[in-house]
Amino acid sequence: MSAFSLKIDIADNRYFNGETSPLFSRRQAQQARHFHQKITGYQPTPLYALKELSALLGIKNILIKDESQRFGLNAFKMLGGSYAIARLLCEKYQLNINDFSFDTIKTTIKEKMTFATTTDGNHGRGVAWAAKQLGQNAVVYMPKGSAQERVEAILKLGAECIVTDMNYDDTVRYTMKVAQENGWEVVQDTAWEGYTKIPTWIMQGYATLADEAVEQLTSMGISRPTHVFLQAGVGAMAGGVLGYLVDVYGASNLHSVVVEPELADCLYRSGVKGQIVNVGGDMATIMAGLACGEPNPLGWEVLRNCATQFISCQDAVAALGMRVLGNPLGHDPRVISGESGAVGTGILAAVHYHPQRDALMQKLKLDRDSVVLVISTEGDTDAKHYREVVWEGKHPATR
Repeated sequence: MSAFSLKIDIADNRYFNGETSPLFSRRQAQQARHFHQKITGYQPTPLYALKELSALLGIKNILIKDESQRFGLNAFKMLGGSYAIARLLCEKYQLNINDFSFDTIKTTIKEKMTFATTTDGNHGRGVAWAAKQLGQNAVVYMPKGSAQERVEAILKLGAECIVTDMNYDDTVRYTMKVAQENGWEVVQDTAWEGYTKIPTWIMQGYATLADEAVEQLTSMGISRPTHVFLQAGVGAMAGGVLGYLVDVYGASNLHSVVVEPELADCLYRSGVKGQIVNVGGDMATIMAGLACGEPNPLGWEVLRNCATQFISCQDAVAALGMRVLGNPLGHDPRVISGESGAVGTGILAAVHYHPQRDALMQKLKLDRDSVVLVISTEGDTDAKHYREVVWEGKHPATR
């Protein structure tokens, strides 16, 4: 293949101090995983070794966690919503989370509750799923431009779903207002002043996937990854997962890279400045799950302290990752990864084919001894757009 240049801006984190957070530790993650293990149908999602892609790219190993296989929901997000709702109910009815069961809580709840949230698709689907399991109501608001397939997936779970004419962050504010007026419980994965408990639980729930990955790495005979690439919207998944990983491995022993779309790169800009920077506008990226302009302060604190680098990249990088994973080399497993799920792999491929490959590899400290962990956070949650990218060549790497 010929060399091609995709936009990849890499910023070193000058504010790194390696301080871990007791909120996002191995102990907290294992408590969340204990809860998830009691849900019917639970099993760890696969961790695949992409050996032939690794050889092509000149690194030792690429390990990809395939979250499209999470509870039949095609994305990881239910890990956070379900855990937060369970913790909320335990607090309300004075129950121990370690003894929680969906069957028991159904008979305990005296009156129906309504859980409200804002979503680009996957988080709302997870909240709707958890509400249905518990026999409760869910109202889900989505920003303008949301894919109809993602809307229908939420409606099929019995939730009410409303697409607004606002961007993601403004929709969050609108959801809060409507929920307060109606006495609903907001289950949101971003935080603000006076609202931190539920997003903390959500981030702890996300760390189940990291606890599984570490266990799977150990079973493969891999002591630790050298690198992890974590995509970010508000930074809840990235913060929760990185918090866990640095508690296990140590922040200085892990080269962690936070990846965002250039049209919604609030964490990249925050990383450059050393304090929270918001991004406004429509944020019309194909990475819908990452189209967030205001960092989660809880996640930001972990990322500021422990992330090695921040990346802002163009949409074609995510599209490249989708095609690479969907059309594997040799005997590598095929991974169906959506726009937000594939961007980490897309970075690796885009670096390999870049005219300044060697300089970018050096900047990212990638070499033949590198063991890279990436998370495919979603499958083809918008199947129509997935085919437009993978079959029809939308957002090409070269023009």
